[in-house]
Amino acid sequence: MSYIVLGLACFGLITSTVFAGMALAAVPGYLRERRTLSSRAAAEAFTPPVSVLKPVHGAEPGLEANLETFFEQDYPRYEILFCARFCDDPGLVTARRVAARYPQVPVKFLTTGEPKYINAKAASMELMEAEAAHEILVISDSDVRVSKDYLLSVALPFADDRVGAMCCLYRGVAAAGGLWARLEAVGMSVEMTAGVLVARTLEGMQFVLGPTMAFRREAIRRMGGFRVTADYCADDFVLGNETFKLGQKVVLSHHTIDHVVLNSDFVASLKHQVRWMKSTRFSRPKGHFGSALTFSVPFGAAGWAAAAWLGHPWFGLALLGWSLATRWALAIGVGRMVVGDASWFGLLVLYPLRDLMGFGFWAASYWGRRVLWRGHVYELLPGGKMRPAR
Repeated sequence: MSYIVLGLACFGLITSTVFAGMALAAVPGYLRERRTLSSRAAAEAFTPPVSVLKPVHGAEPGLEANLETFFEQDYPRYEILFCARFCDDPGLVTARRVAARYPQVPVKFLTTGEPKYINAKAASMELMEAEAAHEILVISDSDVRVSKDYLLSVALPFADDRVGAMCCLYRGVAAAGGLWARLEAVGMSVEMTAGVLVARTLEGMQFVLGPTMAFRREAIRRMGGFRVTADYCADDFVLGNETFKLGQKVVLSHHTIDHVVLNSDFVASLKHQVRWMKSTRFSRPKGHFGSALTFSVPFGAAGWAAAAWLGHPWFGLALLGWSLATRWALAIGVGRMVVGDASWFGLLVLYPLRDLMGFGFWAASYWGRRVLWRGHVYELLPGGKMRPAR
């Protein structure tokens, strides 16, 4: 049995190293592309009017500061639309308070009532799209903070008429502090970014990332409107994939945003990450299954234990060191250089631990099909759809 474990560990270290190599190989090209596009954005100043759609739900830590960054854009013409279920929703109340300080920015406040879709966000998006004044729709989650050149960067890809959608990479920010929030944040910065870079290399962009995504209104209407996501958990994947199926380009922006981690305790963080893993399992089952081979530290630890049991402790330590080295290379090359995560402690100390935990979340994603989302329990179905749990 020990030889079997050692063999599997070596195989996993090889596959995870290949994955890390592919991610790191994509970094120089992405950085060159970013420099080119940044210069182009400054020179061309492509600034079509845009509508920013912001669904909100309840009070969230730091919400007021997050929303304020969208009112401080260096952009000539844009509007912001907020939508919640009811007019007294704390998130909508906060949005009104922030908007009152920026009367120069056109704002609309909308409510859906009790949503008619399982994915309540779809109802908000559908209503905001109907009320939006402009043809480029920028959709951003409430737990996102942006810089003043955000809209300038988001709009730039649409200078190409073939582009139907775009999205941004993001770095995790543990605004509330705490170990669990920092572990989740570094996973966003490194694990998520590495996966996106490899996917783009292998098959091009066929999806978008939910924290910030933008679409031409024409693309949304051609796919049937936001109601196409009504029964899905991973609505961002569906919208990006439907845009790709329409024959329009999906672009990964050169711009990076801050994704604020709201889960500061272990249980909340655990539930959130397992839910995300489960949604990926049902949306992209083959890719999700194969993602087990992208983790490294679990294989390094298993190899160390097996080799030590067989009387070869130094070989085992070499395997564990190999696994850590690939994670540190990813942390610096992707987390630091690509998305600009400034937490060296998170990148060098916490990320290897997050890699080990990530394998645990992957394994947990195969334990049942139920997920907890905004206080409700749902069952995930093949293809990524969901229904209220029985």
